[in-house]
Amino acid sequence: MEHDPYTDAEIRDILSLRHVVVVGMSKHDNKAAHYVPKYLSENGFDIIPVNPTTDEILGKKCYSTISDVDGDIDIVDVFRPSDLVFPVVEEAIKKNPKVIWLQEGIHNPEAEDMAKKKGIKVVFNRCMLAEHQRLF
Repeated sequence: MEHDPYTDAEIRDILSLRHVVVVGMSKHDNKAAHYVPKYLSENGFDIIPVNPTTDEILGKKCYSTISDVDGDIDIVDVFRPSDLVFPVVEEAIKKNPKVIWLQEGIHNPEAEDMAKKKGIKVVFNRCMLAEHQRLF
């Protein structure tokens, strides 16, 4: 699976944004949906967990939905299977983030096109941790 066409400079700019809502964040430390946002948090990102099955992850309040999150959102980082991404992106668009980041292995052209039409950048099939380590 290929990834989005962004250049390294564009990904660096995206990774300079700091308020990240993580959809599907896991409380299980052996899962990428836990250790990736944990790494980001340890590297200066403000992580906001979204997972309806728990109240807290990494000492941070966990929200049931993106809609429940207060304030501005820079990036919505998605850890959900490709076939479940459309409603996540649909909800995210209502919060007007600057970027929707679909983690490595996640690609949904229909959802991506919907976000792009609203002026939201979409990164797909890339890992925020790997890209941050590679570029910084």
